[in-house]
Amino acid sequence: MLAPAVAFFEIVLAVHIMAAVVAFGVTFAYPIIFPVVEKADPRALPAVHRAQLAIGQRLIQPGLGVVLIAGIYLASKLHEWGAFYVQWGLGAVIVIGALGGMFFAPTEKRMIELSTRDVAAAGDGEVTLSAEYRAAGRKVARVGGAMSVLILVTIYFMATHTGG
Repeated sequence: MLAPAVAFFEIVLAVHIMAAVVAFGVTFAYPIIFPVVEKADPRALPAVHRAQLAIGQRLIQPGLGVVLIAGIYLASKLHEWGAFYVQWGLGAVIVIGALGGMFFAPTEKRMIELSTRDVAAAGDGEVTLSAEYRAAGRKVARVGGAMSVLILVTIYFMATHTGG
């Protein structure tokens, strides 16, 4: 019998990697996007925060689900459940998913409210962002930075594991 040119395992591995790139790639652009928008047109911040919330709900969280499902298949197929890199990856998925639902989504919703309020308060004048908005932005930046480090460390462990 002829062996298939590409094993199902390899397809799942590719899907696992692609899902991670698609789901988390955008998060590394956020530290550039927000300061640029704030400087260029702070009136656009509510729309950008709405987009950020939608990206979290429609891209990051579903992508995280694909990463998890493909990872479960791969760990099971390779009998690697006891390996550190698998345990680390599973922990990272749990932390990232929890942060998405318990921190990022509610904080992004709050930033939509605050930025909308601050823009409306400016009327036709210059927009001055409130201390409350800035504090929420700093918190998101700190937690987002920590999450970015977690993602990069996880990618490192996945890419360098020895499989045993």
